Amino acid sequence: MRELMNLNVDNLILQALREDITSEDITTNSVMPNYQLGQVELICKQDGVIAGLSVFQRVFELLDDKTEFDIKAKDGDEVKSGQLLGVIKGDIRVLLEGERTALNYLQRMSGIATYTHSIAVLLKGSKTKLLDTRKTTPNMRVFEKYAVKVGGGYNHRYNLSDGILLKDNHIGAAGGVKEAVAMAKEYAPFVRKIEVEVENLTMVKEAVEAGADIIMLDNMDKDTMKEAIKIIDGKAETECSGNVTKENVANLVDIGVDYISSGALTHSAPILDLSLKNLHAI
Repeated sequence: MRELMNLNVDNLILQALREDITSEDITTNSVMPNYQLGQVELICKQDGVIAGLSVFQRVFELLDDKTEFDIKAKDGDEVKSGQLLGVIKGDIRVLLEGERTALNYLQRMSGIATYTHSIAVLLKGSKTKLLDTRKTTPNMRVFEKYAVKVGGGYNHRYNLSDGILLKDNHIGAAGGVKEAVAMAKEYAPFVRKIEVEVENLTMVKEAVEAGADIIMLDNMDKDTMKEAIKIIDGKAETECSGNVTKENVANLVDIGVDYISSGALTHSAPILDLSLKNLHAI
């Protein structure tokens, strides 16, 4: 995670800090005008899965690289309400300035990891892998997709440059499934898999005949998906998508798809409640 941060996310964190501090933290500067060494505790207020501790730390490091951390958990740990997750020591002004941004990242990422984990356990023992989508918060994708992995899920394509997914509007623009797949094969390097989103059994048959590598069964009922699996008959990998949530995923396990994708992992996960408490001078 450290290498990923240094290469990709420092600028995103700095943007978040600039959003919160346009010129100064006027509240902190009014009560703490000069340097004072202090420490504060990171407390978990809700059971869940923690994710984003390195991002949390990086917020304070970018404000002051002399900030020290005694972190007592690691990403992926199941944490409990009331648990002490760490102690942060440094300039009290920095601890106050970075508090909200650091917690925003950690709470959001831990919430996604927690929600992902709650669905992933329902697929345990099956061949089906749980995938995220591109339904992420702008400028938060790298953090949110990392959190999905921490929670036990897998990442679908990272962005539009990462893979070919022919959705309904692409198919409409091309003139049909067969035409869209043919054009994708002609344009894309041979190392790229071609995934096609289909909405009915006619489209399933067209995708198989066109040689799609992955066929996404979008918003189909369970019986239709089972029939689609028979038609595909191992000629392509299969993915189920469309309003997949914690409440209905268990009903999809016995269909036998290779992947289940859920936008809810990133767009509907509630935060995990965390807090910085007991700040005092030392």
